Amino acid sequence: MEYIEINGVSENNLKHINVKIPKGKLVVLAGVSGSGKSSLAFDTIAAESSRQWQAGYSNYIRNKLPHYERPAFDTIANLTPVVVVDQKAMGTNMRSSVATAVDVAPLLRLLFSRVGIPSAGGSMAYSFNHPHGMCPDCTGLGRQLTLVEDRLFNKEGTLRDGGLLFSQFAAGWQNVLYTHHPRLDPDKKLGEYSDEEWTLLKYGEEDNAVITMIGNGTGDTYKVDYEGVVPRFKRLYMNRDISKLKKGLQKEIAQFIEDSLCETCGGTGLNPAALASRINGYNIADLQDVQVSDLIGILAKIGNPVGQSIAGQIIETLQRMMDVGIGYLTLGRRTDTLSGGEVQRLKIVRHLGSSLSNITYIFDEPTAGLHPADAERIARLLLRLRDKHNTVLVVEHNRDIIRLADEVIELGPFAGVHGGEIVFQGTVAELEQANTLTAQAMRREITMNVRPKAWNDCLRIEHASLHNLNNVNVNVPQGVITAVCGVAGSGKSSLIRGVLASRYPEAIVIDQKPIGVSSRSTPATYSGIGDAIRKKFAEANGVGVEWFSFNSKGACPVCGGRGVLRPEIAFADPVEIVCEECGGKRFNPTALSYLYQGKNIDEVMSLTVNQAVEFFDDARISRKLKGLRDVGLGYMTLGQSTNSMSGGENQRLKLASELDKKGNIYILDEPSTGLHDKDIEHLLSVLRRMADRGNTLIIIEHRLETIAAADWVIEMGLWGGSRGGRVIYSGTPADMIKNKGSITASYIRRRLNHY
Repeated sequence: MEYIEINGVSENNLKHINVKIPKGKLVVLAGVSGSGKSSLAFDTIAAESSRQWQAGYSNYIRNKLPHYERPAFDTIANLTPVVVVDQKAMGTNMRSSVATAVDVAPLLRLLFSRVGIPSAGGSMAYSFNHPHGMCPDCTGLGRQLTLVEDRLFNKEGTLRDGGLLFSQFAAGWQNVLYTHHPRLDPDKKLGEYSDEEWTLLKYGEEDNAVITMIGNGTGDTYKVDYEGVVPRFKRLYMNRDISKLKKGLQKEIAQFIEDSLCETCGGTGLNPAALASRINGYNIADLQDVQVSDLIGILAKIGNPVGQSIAGQIIETLQRMMDVGIGYLTLGRRTDTLSGGEVQRLKIVRHLGSSLSNITYIFDEPTAGLHPADAERIARLLLRLRDKHNTVLVVEHNRDIIRLADEVIELGPFAGVHGGEIVFQGTVAELEQANTLTAQAMRREITMNVRPKAWNDCLRIEHASLHNLNNVNVNVPQGVITAVCGVAGSGKSSLIRGVLASRYPEAIVIDQKPIGVSSRSTPATYSGIGDAIRKKFAEANGVGVEWFSFNSKGACPVCGGRGVLRPEIAFADPVEIVCEECGGKRFNPTALSYLYQGKNIDEVMSLTVNQAVEFFDDARISRKLKGLRDVGLGYMTLGQSTNSMSGGENQRLKLASELDKKGNIYILDEPSTGLHDKDIEHLLSVLRRMADRGNTLIIIEHRLETIAAADWVIEMGLWGGSRGGRVIYSGTPADMIKNKGSITASYIRRRLNHY
């Protein structure tokens, strides 16, 4: 019972491995990207624990929960309940905030309902999600969409030619609505319209006049109600859900609209009664706008005995937020604006207050997106969870977290089909004597860039004051690699993704947002080689290219090219099952009967990028494939769904499409996320090649190896939130490590043997 024992695991690329994971210990799963760490931790251990746990519920309840198919293993023993703490976004709900995420929103509302003066009523009277508390004008959202009317018109044009700038009104039958009005001259410049004509065009008539229109080419006439441009636009495109419209049309509509704070509630989402209620001079919105580190002191001053009890419960949660290094956040911050690392730390806050023990916690790179100073806090919390008699299983590349482990399990030796084996299991001391890729990385010191690339021109940022930026002035070099670093909340993203990107709109932002949610998008389609592959099959077999697409004629008729079926049966467990007709291949028998160089289309799409480089002799395809390989995605198959990729993989896939371009400005948000030290070497060579082609690369980064390899470093700080927002260093990496005021430099010095 001292171990979780799993035998014959063959999930994804795992090669029928046997593993014993000690309970009550901090166990780190290490290895290069794609080696099988997540397949073991999440796809096997977490999935099977959840599946068995849910088996105890009734069919009715199980049908309402997430569904897990049995992972591929022979036997499993001594499994415990599992809690997964990952970096997945909490959702895009505009009404979800940090306060709701850490469960203090109900306590805040209760606090004001008990001791707020004057009282607005019960707890719901302080909620922007409830009719009793929400602002009547914005229904609690705190924002309003405003139509900028002048953007709809070009006064140099006419109704018939260029006067209406919205495409849906400028042509077609909606244009006829205006060109056929008897009191509007369709050939007169709008700038020459009288006040009466402008009012008629923009707002219509009080009596909603009926006009006669001629049917399209039929000669028939029919009568319709006339409607001004402004009310028509609002009715059709602002007062209804436009998410089902074409993306291009949605973008066009956005050009005519401004999103601004609600004037009635000032962006709080609350009604006047809720805002009038105060405790020690603060209303509930004020408290949610104060960063957590300052809010603790404010709540501690509440004198009312009832209020003290409730405030004490809130302070406990806020203190845990401080412990995980997110004390710079405000409770009112929307969760869809948080980074993956911030989301993961909010999830940690929830579990730190739990009294459960004998649980297995599985963490997905808990230090991803964290400065080494913040990572140290997470390390202490992992040990706290372990010491409460829990098993803590961590997928991690950070060597400082690896050194804390009671046991290390390394998978590999490489990625994809060349991984999936256990290459090491033992203590940290034993790992340091081994010869695996992780062991080599543990022994390797940081390499400083002592010959940084020179630069002449720069991108100038002046008087930047977004969020916590304190009137920042700084030069960002052009034609070189600049690393922007600093502790969490210090202002890195505000400076680069906020200010720089807005002042230089031509900059290309390569972030970690998902490429798409469709299971039909693959590395082959995204990189642009999918069409070339289909064309080769078509030419080799003398048939149409549509036969080699699972979105078209080549699709399996049963699953529609999805490769899986999801039967929905009332009061039973619906799961995704492999399509029996195509065996998960997605293609129909006719499509699979055609071959190119001895392989059918499914076999080609099952090739890894590394294998495909050797398979294809086409220069264009090879160039794209080598780009994918160079950014560390050589282990990925051509047909893998992009919606199954991590944030780091998404970013590197985007980066691969930019490798051959020149003279651009690129902003990369933590490109080393999810990468083993060995993979970082490849990434750095790719970034260097891009800079040598004349591109400007600005990387927001925490990984010390990447910062040390840059040509220029800008460090924000000194700390986060109101204690940050300043440039504390700007210069070369070599000069940086001599700077005693740089927090990042102190951590780099620890990794240099001569310091």
